[in-house]
Amino acid sequence: MAENETLECITEHERILQEIESTDTACVGPTLRSIYDDQPNAHKRFMEKLDARIRNHDREIEKMCNFHHQGFVDAITELLKVRADAEKLMCQVTDTNRRLQEAGREVTAQTEEVIRCRIQQRNMATTVEKLQLCIPVLEMYSKLKEQLESKRYYAALKTMEQLEKVYIPRVSQYRFCQIMAENLPRLREEIKEISMSDLKDFLESIRKHSDKVGETAMRQAQQHRTFNSAVAKQASTGHYTKPVYSLNGRTHTHTHNGLMMEEDSGEEEEADEEVLTAQDLVDFSPVYRCLHIYTVLGDRETFENYYRKQRKKQARLVLQPQANMHETVEGYRRYFNQIVGFFVVEDHILHATRGLVTRAFTDELWNMALSKIIAVLRTHSSYCDDPDLVLELKNLIVIFADTLQGYGFPVNRLFDLLFEVRDQYNETLLKKWALVFREIFELDNYSPIPVETEEEYKLVVSRFPFHDAEIEKQDFPKKLPMSQSVPQIYTQVKEFIYASLKFSESLHRSSTEIDDMLRKSTNLLLTRTLSSCLQNLIKKPHIGLTELVQIIINTTHLEQACRYLEEFITNITNVSPETVHTTRLYGLSTFKDARHAAEGEIYTKLNQKIDEFIQLADYEWGMAESDGRASGYLMDLINFLRSTFQVFTHLPGKVAQTACMSACKHLSTSLMQMLLDTELKQISMGAIQQFNLDVIQCELFASSEPVPGFQGDTLQLAFIDLRQLLDLFMVWDWSTYLADYGQPTSKYLRVNPATALALLEKVYRGMKDTSKKNNIFSQFRKNDRDKQKLIETVVKQLRSLVNGMSS
Repeated sequence: MAENETLECITEHERILQEIESTDTACVGPTLRSIYDDQPNAHKRFMEKLDARIRNHDREIEKMCNFHHQGFVDAITELLKVRADAEKLMCQVTDTNRRLQEAGREVTAQTEEVIRCRIQQRNMATTVEKLQLCIPVLEMYSKLKEQLESKRYYAALKTMEQLEKVYIPRVSQYRFCQIMAENLPRLREEIKEISMSDLKDFLESIRKHSDKVGETAMRQAQQHRTFNSAVAKQASTGHYTKPVYSLNGRTHTHTHNGLMMEEDSGEEEEADEEVLTAQDLVDFSPVYRCLHIYTVLGDRETFENYYRKQRKKQARLVLQPQANMHETVEGYRRYFNQIVGFFVVEDHILHATRGLVTRAFTDELWNMALSKIIAVLRTHSSYCDDPDLVLELKNLIVIFADTLQGYGFPVNRLFDLLFEVRDQYNETLLKKWALVFREIFELDNYSPIPVETEEEYKLVVSRFPFHDAEIEKQDFPKKLPMSQSVPQIYTQVKEFIYASLKFSESLHRSSTEIDDMLRKSTNLLLTRTLSSCLQNLIKKPHIGLTELVQIIINTTHLEQACRYLEEFITNITNVSPETVHTTRLYGLSTFKDARHAAEGEIYTKLNQKIDEFIQLADYEWGMAESDGRASGYLMDLINFLRSTFQVFTHLPGKVAQTACMSACKHLSTSLMQMLLDTELKQISMGAIQQFNLDVIQCELFASSEPVPGFQGDTLQLAFIDLRQLLDLFMVWDWSTYLADYGQPTSKYLRVNPATALALLEKVYRGMKDTSKKNNIFSQFRKNDRDKQKLIETVVKQLRSLVNGMSS
């Protein structure tokens, strides 16, 4: 076993030694550690083994050195021989190198120069290449500066875009490009500010030029309408027309040379001015430029909102009228011109740009403007009291509406407004004609028209439709029954119809509607204005009975002339009066009412005149006996009535009869009131007799038939109350009165007990007073006691009758 262990140990030591010899020294540690980890004293045996291995290697080295020693010696010997040659060669090489260095020094210098030139050439080529990249950038930037200086901002923005997207990225590493790139946003903001400033200047300028633009547009619309009317008249002549462009560039009509033409009676005349467009009057380039700039900058919406907001503000300013606009037609014309100019510009912007303003926006502006315009015109037209100004306003509204309708704006509400203006026009006409009628009435002499010759007669008949066979048969000179105011009134009514017709022109209404408007306005003239003037005339204090009679005659002839006025309107409008909806003239009722008022005024003035005569009465109520003749005031009154009723022969029979009956009744009533006056305390029988004489004169006047047509004693019945009362006192027939009272066949049927009692008491007091004065009343009481008792008895019976009536 000991031998086996020894063999194993030797084998292990061999393995370790082989491993040490073949392994890197850095890895020997683990191998050596394994020697100490084995059996004790193993390292000694290993060291012995190691020493033996070292000795073995030393013997091999020695053998190898002995084997190669002679060759080494030979090599050293050969080397020593070569050293001398090497030194010689070294000297030759050194000399050759020196000579070569000296010979190549110039070449080296030239080579370095060539190298330097080649480097410069390469740098120049590189520089040229880089400059070729930079030069377009600089050129574009220079171009940008020039465009900015020449205010070509849209082109400048395009240049900026090219710089940013194409040129600057190629040379972005250079500092100047970075500076350029930093400056571009600032330049864009400057362009925005400048373009916005230009837009503001444009808005301010367009506000000032709107008047001119609108004036031109309205003038062209008026010329176009006139031209169309002329073309319609000459449609059969085959004249050739071409389109013409108006302010918005749309076609109307024009002649071969592009000028507006008017034709009259086959003759053509060139218009004074060439047709202008909106571009001719307004420079729209700031709007286009600003729109393009904001579009390029991606801020179009901001620009659109700003533009629309500013135009809305300007629209409100344009729609604000001057306070005194209603005073002259020029005020209205300027107002309409500004509005038309505003919307012509907006219409041009609508069609020249895409989306800057939309149809919805312009419609919104127009609807807002239309409401304001209508309100303004309603207010200011109400201030107009001149029909000529209202008519000119109507013409302006029509041209205004036609102009804007040509641009596609709805104007139906304006034509509806014209009906309101028409009412205002009619009101001003009525006021004007009221003054005309009043002047005619004031200047009239209210006497029949004298006609000396046939020419004068024809002149009057030409002005007024008068036809009377009897008068026509009379020889000249002769008189027409109406006064001078009748043909004047008739003529003025026709003038009013003409004036009213002027407003109906160009309203795009049918003949039937125009006919209806004319008839309605004429009815207003007759029933309101003329009727009012007649009523006021009749009520005037200075209009006497003669004038009232003439007024009645005048109204009769005017009433008869109403059918000629209807024919006159029919001839103007060509609308048959048999049309279902044709309005009739109400002149008949107007003149009838005026006649009735004049008749009533005649009755009133007659009564007033009678009262004036009655006030002149100066009865001596205590006279012992009458004068034997009628009172002077009463005879004057009767003479006045006779002469007055002679004038009434021209009146219709019933009017004269009514006036006569009214006068007699009023006279009878006034005389009765005079007898029964409460301030009159006593009346003598002499006064009763005098009063009876006056009543007899009145009865004689009534029986003389001052106005023909009364049947029998109809007129005398006006004094029947007075007659029966006076007969009762004159005959002193109280027994008959009291006995027959209440009987239909009573002789004193019209005598009222209260009236008889009042008068009897006054007579009784008068008799007593007379007796006292004559100091014979005591004798009277002795001689006529029965009569006294009779009076007292009658008084008691009358009082009982009166009390019975009151109960």
